[in-house]
Amino acid sequence: MKARYKTIVDKMADMIRNGEISSGTRLPTHRDLSTQEHISLATATRVYSELAAMGLVSGETGRGTFVREISLPHGHGVNQHAVATDVLDLNFNYPSLPGQGELLRDVLRQISTVGDIESYLRYQPHAGRLAEREIIAGHLSCQGFEPTADQVIIVNGAQHGLAITAMGLLRPGDVVAVDALTYPEFKALAELYHLELIAIPSLAGGPDLIALRQLCQKRHVRAVYVMPTLHNPLGWVLTHSQRKELVAIARTYDLLIIEDAAYAYLIRRPPPPIAFYAPERTVYVSGYSKNVATGLRVGAVVCPDAYRFALERAVRATTWNTPSVMTALVCHWIQDGTVARLETLKRRDARQRQAVLREMLGNIPCITNPSSYFAWLPLPDESRADRVVKNLMGNNISVSTAAPFSTSLTTPQAIRIALGSVTIDNLRKALAKVREAVELEQCR
Repeated sequence: MKARYKTIVDKMADMIRNGEISSGTRLPTHRDLSTQEHISLATATRVYSELAAMGLVSGETGRGTFVREISLPHGHGVNQHAVATDVLDLNFNYPSLPGQGELLRDVLRQISTVGDIESYLRYQPHAGRLAEREIIAGHLSCQGFEPTADQVIIVNGAQHGLAITAMGLLRPGDVVAVDALTYPEFKALAELYHLELIAIPSLAGGPDLIALRQLCQKRHVRAVYVMPTLHNPLGWVLTHSQRKELVAIARTYDLLIIEDAAYAYLIRRPPPPIAFYAPERTVYVSGYSKNVATGLRVGAVVCPDAYRFALERAVRATTWNTPSVMTALVCHWIQDGTVARLETLKRRDARQRQAVLREMLGNIPCITNPSSYFAWLPLPDESRADRVVKNLMGNNISVSTAAPFSTSLTTPQAIRIALGSVTIDNLRKALAKVREAVELEQCR
């Protein structure tokens, strides 16, 4: 016989799915539901928990429980990569510049005519060939520290770098402190490797480091995942003093620091990376997807000697080695100055797109960095981000809600806009529609 609370769950789920209870509706409080259905308060809480697990409702501290928008195409309340060809993609960033295709043709011809081409057909060392690690170490030295080739492990993009760090240095059940809004794919890694994420509250210019220290006093935190130079999605760049305080906390509580520098290249003359301040406990992860091209799955991990064996073993277990042709291509472009030129052009491009953002959004509140390829739009109280996203999808514009980024118990009502994947003209048109959708939601 079906449990009483299951009957209530099924009834409410059916009403939500068939539209009898519309998206954005505030549901009765737990106490009111218990009175209406003649169930205990604990059972009412269980009903809402099951509906939340089904993706039908979301609880918001201090506001109540709301019905979610469930008619969105898959992935627009949560991350996905593929979108229809007629959709303007403001969900993902894959910044590309005119002429990069011809650059690729040229470099493929060049690497095919020099050196031992047959070596590309053989296995490579797990960490990459020494000569290529030296080239990448030299490029990374422009980021404000000077890693050696022995500290560099070449990986299949920054995401692979994060994956081997989780696989090689963490264990199921480990507690990792992350920002309350963080990179969605690190959340995916945590789920895959059974890591427990705890949220560090956000302040205007960075994580609340006092709160982080308090978390470490209460819990056995094993690691902290940070994006100190151009945080995704909030755009902050931590100061020298913030970086030093973060390192002091890590040393006090013996934390592994996982530093994600995927967007760091966009900031001119930032403070040195966390790896500069705490080289003995920091894994620095970078890649060539954003600054060159997303199809080039080449990245780099810089680590202390103590972590190297475990990380190389994780590379061996996942991909054995980075594809040698891709690595040779990236290294060739580092040496001939192409990577530096692309980084300069993309810094200029990002600033231009930020200017378009400011022009088109007008007075709509926006959290961003003038050098970034993304922006965060917090919505007013009582607004519903999923309704905004649905409205925009009706206009063939794809954006993301806060859900993929949130690690807190409460997901804020906000949307995140990626600026780097459409032409400037299309960006201007899309942002005009974003402004209309947000203003419409504010008038509800």
